[in-house]
Amino acid sequence: MDTNDVKRLKELEEENTKLKKMFAEVSLENHAMKAPFVKKGW
Repeated sequence: MDTNDVKRLKELEEENTKLKKMFAEVSLENHAMKAPFVKKGW
């Protein structure tokens, strides 16, 4: 692996971490929005 590969790998790992956080936030929001409907039995 040369330095460009290492740099690119680090960039991809950082992007992956950001995307995972975004996914977790959206999943939590989705769950929170569905909760009232589940309680009402819809």
